[in-house]
Amino acid sequence: MIELEGLTKRYGEKVAVNNLTFTVRPGMVTGFLGPNGAGKSTTMRMMLGLDRPTAGHVRIDGKRYEQLKDPLTYMGALLDAKAMHGGRSAYNHLLCLAQSNGIARKRVDEVLDTVGLTAVARKKAKGFSLGMGQRLGIAGALLGDPRILMFDEPVNGLDPEGIHWIRHLMKSLAAQGRTVFVSSHLMSEMALTADHLVVIGQGRLLADTSMADFIARNSRSYVRIRTPQRERLLDVLHGAGITVVETGNGTLEVDGGKSELIGELAAQHQLVLHELSPQQASLEEAFMQLTAESVEYHAHTDAPAPRPWGDDWKRG
Repeated sequence: MIELEGLTKRYGEKVAVNNLTFTVRPGMVTGFLGPNGAGKSTTMRMMLGLDRPTAGHVRIDGKRYEQLKDPLTYMGALLDAKAMHGGRSAYNHLLCLAQSNGIARKRVDEVLDTVGLTAVARKKAKGFSLGMGQRLGIAGALLGDPRILMFDEPVNGLDPEGIHWIRHLMKSLAAQGRTVFVSSHLMSEMALTADHLVVIGQGRLLADTSMADFIARNSRSYVRIRTPQRERLLDVLHGAGITVVETGNGTLEVDGGKSELIGELAAQHQLVLHELSPQQASLEEAFMQLTAESVEYHAHTDAPAPRPWGDDWKRG
């Protein structure tokens, strides 16, 4: 379990993390979300004792990180896949970590097999692709067989097979009762992987809730309807006190989860429905809605397109 209480980090006048309090619990995958500049990386570095908080504290199973004996056996982390000596082989990189943390040599072979790098174990890390570097970083996080795991952008550089693998790895680790904390900008993967979400913006806590509750609270749910008997259906729904929005493209929308009631009313009045489908926003849409006021860098879709690289440009 990871417990944050009043965690704050200032850099001069800049407040990077502002009074964060939340708990990352075992037995589930907790997603850590926020716009660029929200303070996610700073928070994760303070969890690992790499940055010192200005105020507040972090407890790892009730202890500060620096109080942990053989910390890799308590908490494994992937923050930067490039944080390794490029002149060492994958095997020797992990062996150095193992020997400095009192971990048996045989564990190196086990984690190399787990992440699929056994065939390249003796090759130097500097020749690895981004995806292979990610796998080696994940192997380092797993090396101590820790009860707590932290991953920052774990799918970065992985191919579809690798993304599928890391998704199921995190879920299986959580199913074993471990604490899994993962930060990612890839919303589609987070939606498939995380059970719980912690969302921050401009260093402040915005949400600490389940995936389902987060989407429900920060998005619109509605029922979409298509029918060749539009006017009759409108009369029936209005008669039942149901408010209908006409979208102008031949479909009707009803806010809330009323699909069963609408289907029953249509059947009672012998109305034909070509579509009756509940709609709910994606995690990405709910995230954008919640964090709209916390985004530090805004791009503008109506900005003029870049000028082409032609002779006119060169003369300018």
